[in-house]
Amino acid sequence: MRITLRLGLAIALGALSMGCGKSEERYQPAPAWSGRKPSLPTPPALDPTPAKVGDAYTVAGASHHLRSRVHEKEVTLTPIIIQGYIVAENITDAPSCAIHKVGKKDADDCTTEIPSFYIADEKGAGPDKPRIRVLGWARDFAVVHDAMEKYKGLKEVKDPKDLFKDDLWDVSVPFPLPAVGAKVKVTGRYGFTSSKSSTGVVSDPTNGVMTSDKVETIEAAPQKVSFKNPPAK
Repeated sequence: MRITLRLGLAIALGALSMGCGKSEERYQPAPAWSGRKPSLPTPPALDPTPAKVGDAYTVAGASHHLRSRVHEKEVTLTPIIIQGYIVAENITDAPSCAIHKVGKKDADDCTTEIPSFYIADEKGAGPDKPRIRVLGWARDFAVVHDAMEKYKGLKEVKDPKDLFKDDLWDVSVPFPLPAVGAKVKVTGRYGFTSSKSSTGVVSDPTNGVMTSDKVETIEAAPQKVSFKNPPAK
């Protein structure tokens, strides 16, 4: 039996060696493709904006992290700082019925928004660019009206106690008042929604909403903000 097994193994090895002999075809390189070239889409351009600059998030960085399952908690669990240029505000176009001293009630038919502004990474960025709405620094335009009166003629505020206080929300109205073109650092709570609004929940499912505790001006705007419409009588 041992002789038979050895003989079978020898025959098998011989067959394998014959199969690996010189009968294989030599490799022949294929000619280059001469047909129509495929039409491929242009690769998307990557946003070069960093997620953070120093201790502050950029608008692109904050909004990216907010939409990320990996990074969402980094920007939502605790207050953060976001910096950017103010590209829009709603103080200028506030309706007359909402412009008056604190303590006076708006007219029953007065339709108004909560005071807010938008920041972007680029100065003058349009609505097609990422922007974050910032609110929570004044509950209504009556607070803005009285802050504007207090800030008239001031060039700077050295003591935070000199800032106009929104007593109901326990926040200081920023000086100078938010104006387009200013570069600011905003400290506060960031997320998809904010319930700190006298007009209901404010939300943005794409870029998020910043509920501010503090607004610091890094670069002043070219012009101070002012009401376009006259105060209510």
